[in-house]
Amino acid sequence: MVTTSSSPLAPIPTSGATTEGSGAFQFPRLYSFPPFFNIQPVLSTRASQLASWSSLIQEYCRHHRIYTLTLVDALSTPLFNNSSLSRRLSLRDARAVIQWMTTTEGGNRAEWISAGNKKVKGEEGGEAGKCWIFWKKPEEWASALEEWVDRTGQKGVVLTLYEITESDATMKEEFYGMDPDLLSRSLSICVKRGKAQIFGGEGSEGVKFF
Repeated sequence: MVTTSSSPLAPIPTSGATTEGSGAFQFPRLYSFPPFFNIQPVLSTRASQLASWSSLIQEYCRHHRIYTLTLVDALSTPLFNNSSLSRRLSLRDARAVIQWMTTTEGGNRAEWISAGNKKVKGEEGGEAGKCWIFWKKPEEWASALEEWVDRTGQKGVVLTLYEITESDATMKEEFYGMDPDLLSRSLSICVKRGKAQIFGGEGSEGVKFF
């Protein structure tokens, strides 16, 4: 959990934003602080600021069930644009935030995407800056899927991908409506762990958990 500090650009407590299903998203106090929208040059302040932006982006995407961002489009949304302050993060600074999130220091909470939804290294993602936002990383989604199967007694049952993310049985689960590519990546991790097996071809896959 991110901790607080006396610095005005200290990391945002993760409890500062509402979660899915609790109403409109509530922005943290830092969102009303104009310097928050300019990446700071002092390294210690910059580190806290990047952590704060990372927390905000993750909580915002979790609340709205957003799995990927295209920065050139997202810059005009409330995530990066505080209209009441007439301040918004620039594309350059938004890229800097996402790039930090792709690193070990940033918890690997983002990943650049090239054409064809492939992972790319470095500050890329094309001119538009397309990226994954991992408010849960694939490994964490894999664990959530394994826990759900165990909790609901569905080991040994062949499930379609539709049943996992779109059926009435999973409406209250956090992975309901999950991005298909992210689901595929997460299931592949379950397979590598020896917890699942995938059947069928693309578009008609089924999965059985052990």
